[in-house]
Amino acid sequence: MEDYIPKIITFANYTEKISMVKKIRDEADFVLENVVKAMQDKKAGNIVSLDLSGIPNAVTHYFIICNAASKTQVDAIYENVMEKVKMNCGLNPVHREGVNNAEWILLDYFDVVVHIFQEETRLFYKLEELWADAPKTEYKSDN
Repeated sequence: MEDYIPKIITFANYTEKISMVKKIRDEADFVLENVVKAMQDKKAGNIVSLDLSGIPNAVTHYFIICNAASKTQVDAIYENVMEKVKMNCGLNPVHREGVNNAEWILLDYFDVVVHIFQEETRLFYKLEELWADAPKTEYKSDN
């Protein structure tokens, strides 16, 4: 039987972990900024982000939510988000859903999850109400 050797946590290990967490948070913030700008470029409506990082067992750091008046606009926002995040952040989503029907497109960038809704679909699902305890930031929308 092997002897149990406890791992000693040093200050260096601790600061390294803190540094790593900060780097992940900074990267998530950078992705968030690029997603919001891409949404604004295509005149998305009611752009908000929900900061889920302080919620236990949350699946991501941020939800970014917007809506559009038509399927055509949902598609345009989706294409622009994909393009800007790939170009500026070097990321492709790890998962995406809803692209075919364009009523609610979800893009999962792991630390940032993007939701692009048609107006009626957003009103029906009320995603912000499900995560009402998350701090919410509203962004300028041009519509």
